[in-house]
Amino acid sequence: MSAPVYLDYAATTPVDPRVAEVMSRHLTLDGVFANPASRSHMPGWQAEQAVEGARRQVADLIGADPREIVWTSGATEADNLALTGFMRANRARGRHLVTSRIEHKAVVDTAKALEREGFEVTWLTPERDGRVTPEALRAAMREDTTLVSLMAVNNELGSIHDLAALAEVAHAGGAVFHVDAVQAVGRIPLDAAAQGIDLMSVSAHKIYGPKGVGALYVRRSPDIRLEALIHGGGHERGMRSGTLPTHQIAGMGEAFAIAGREGEADQARIRALRDRLLAGLEDLDGIHRNSVIECAVPNILNLAFEGVDGESLLMALRDIALSTGSACNSASVEPSYVLKGIGVPRRLALASLRFSFGRFTSEADIDRALEALRHALIGLRRKTP
Repeated sequence: MSAPVYLDYAATTPVDPRVAEVMSRHLTLDGVFANPASRSHMPGWQAEQAVEGARRQVADLIGADPREIVWTSGATEADNLALTGFMRANRARGRHLVTSRIEHKAVVDTAKALEREGFEVTWLTPERDGRVTPEALRAAMREDTTLVSLMAVNNELGSIHDLAALAEVAHAGGAVFHVDAVQAVGRIPLDAAAQGIDLMSVSAHKIYGPKGVGALYVRRSPDIRLEALIHGGGHERGMRSGTLPTHQIAGMGEAFAIAGREGEADQARIRALRDRLLAGLEDLDGIHRNSVIECAVPNILNLAFEGVDGESLLMALRDIALSTGSACNSASVEPSYVLKGIGVPRRLALASLRFSFGRFTSEADIDRALEALRHALIGLRRKTP
């Protein structure tokens, strides 16, 4: 029995074997395994050196100084630290946060939690292409706006924000600009300093690194103060306590270094794979692109299929790993809040699938997915009255 075709890279990526090899050298007694905070012996110094080397690798890919990288357990924690840590530390400056309706749940749910604490949130509605315009952000700014949080690349649509233009608006209004860049790293150019980004969340497992590790870029400035969410030991300049996982951090650093060398070539190859899939569906009717590919990364493609239910289609594609974005709530199925947020009709939102491609996707994978998809679509449409 052949392995399923994996087309869910936006959910997580397999660890690159080169990354796994680096990680393996930071686990056992014959490797660099010690606590990087143990500065009284050579093994601890070696572990600290590995952590600081990885810090530079991450910083280099996003246009930052290594001293601006704060290790976290992942992008969810980084988003929480950015939003909650900043809003709590700066409540005297203002209690207003601006974000969008289609952010990742790590931002959406954190913003809702802040509302329950008494902070105010303005929820921007993006354009049909999944992007917030600078004009819309400007209209939402208030005198007490202290933070703007908008993702670089949407995880369901692949839509790319003009970060520099949005940062300019946020700064003109006296606010700090946070970016969830999880889906952007290695896929679009990022330069925190040049693009005016003050806080940036990144993760390892979306870029062929391990799960369980991420980072928050915190621009070195007196204006950027964060209240720690995790206490004990004062690690990471007091912003995030906890013994650092040397092997995971070393793996994240290697993943970022590889992306810096190979990201552009990866995306060019992936663009050809996406176009191959689209070409293979051209002769079928009732297929709508939720992703506007002209302003989206090539590795994420969201399509709606008329005349079928997305969950039923997913079940029919048992050998193809995909996602719908829909959520089951008791007896009902609700469509993706992202698709609802850009105005996709409910019937099409419930009939949508996200295809996401990656470094290890092959032309054979695309052809196999096309064959399965065409067979499933034709069969399900015949059954639909």
